Amino acid sequence: MNTIEVKNIVKTYPVKKTKITAVNDVSFSVKEGELFGLIGPDGAGKSSIFRILTSLLLADSGNASVMELDVVNDYKEIRKIVGYMPGRFSLYQDLSVEENLEFFATIFNTTIEANYNLIADIYIQLEPFKKRRAGKLSGGMKQKLALCCALIHKPKVLFLDEPTTGVDPVSRKEFWEMLKRLKEQGISILVSTPYMNEAKLCNRIALIQNGKILEIDTPQNIVDRFDHNLYAVHSDNMFELLTDLRSFPKTKSCFAFGDKHHLVLKDNNIDLNELKTYLQNHTNLEINKIEPGIEDCFMSLIANKDTTLKDLPV
Repeated sequence: MNTIEVKNIVKTYPVKKTKITAVNDVSFSVKEGELFGLIGPDGAGKSSIFRILTSLLLADSGNASVMELDVVNDYKEIRKIVGYMPGRFSLYQDLSVEENLEFFATIFNTTIEANYNLIADIYIQLEPFKKRRAGKLSGGMKQKLALCCALIHKPKVLFLDEPTTGVDPVSRKEFWEMLKRLKEQGISILVSTPYMNEAKLCNRIALIQNGKILEIDTPQNIVDRFDHNLYAVHSDNMFELLTDLRSFPKTKSCFAFGDKHHLVLKDNNIDLNELKTYLQNHTNLEINKIEPGIEDCFMSLIANKDTTLKDLPV
């Protein structure tokens, strides 16, 4: 059974005398008990999709359902069975941790005690600060409180819109460990993130850019389809190196990745000595073959989007 179905959703926003298409004919599904990730940069359309699925925003066209409930006609029922954590911290900052949690439990006619087992692993970290105002919590603690509030009514589907943005690496790791435990309890989770390294933590992912889905599959399957050799290149002058690599006649694509440039050549059998000769003016030049990651696949899909935006599995 699919807990989420999205079919040909389109959403535009008026800007002066024109329109911007935020979501462009998007289709995908999320299976029961699956941790599904929408992976893409800011402005890709992720938040608009989340707001449509949680009945907070109407699509221009297309249709969507959550637990076989239509997001337009059955919005009241959907709001009872989903948990939603928006990208921006939206709890009451003047209320304490405990007061926020009690408030959300009351809204759904339940109590903290009734569903405490669902949030116990998370709330135990918040309990020492339960009298502290939410606005005074650290970024990581705010996210944990928001997750507790989204879970307090025992939702069947959990929507998490960029839950780790702006959170320190340790808290990010802890947060994803929490999501794994929640998935094991049978909750279907749709999560969005701009962090490509978090994609591998999902069962399946949809790579999205400019409102269009580029590819949907398991993280490993997407990486396995990367069919060119990938090289990490470094020299003393990285800016000049990027320019030279992109001007090399046999370069397919080249992008900056941290302290290296990731290079894809048109021919997998090229003699690297030819490239080294081309870059002979660079000092301390290093060229190493590496394994691709999700970010490399994403950049490759963008570079070749005319040939990859076709019938995709959902």
